[in-house]
Amino acid sequence: MSPEIALQLFGEAFYLVVLMVLIIVGPSLLVGLTVSIFQAATQINEQTLSFLPRLIVTLLTIMVMGPWLTQQFIDLFQQLALQIPELITLR
Repeated sequence: MSPEIALQLFGEAFYLVVLMVLIIVGPSLLVGLTVSIFQAATQINEQTLSFLPRLIVTLLTIMVMGPWLTQQFIDLFQQLALQIPELITLR
């Protein structure tokens, strides 16, 4: 396997990991920021107030986007599995 092919494979996998993290963590960060602004404006310092909405949003995001993310993951591994014969012959 040439370095170019290895870098391409790692790049595709890294892109998928970054996409998965952004989709799952992004909404949680936005909700956390919104709750933090609300807490700063009202001077409420309750730790569970910031934790519970982020947990709910993260779980809802996984429920809604989970099938699509799983399909992307499966597509990547199917593509890798189909490329194995080509990668072996390219030595």
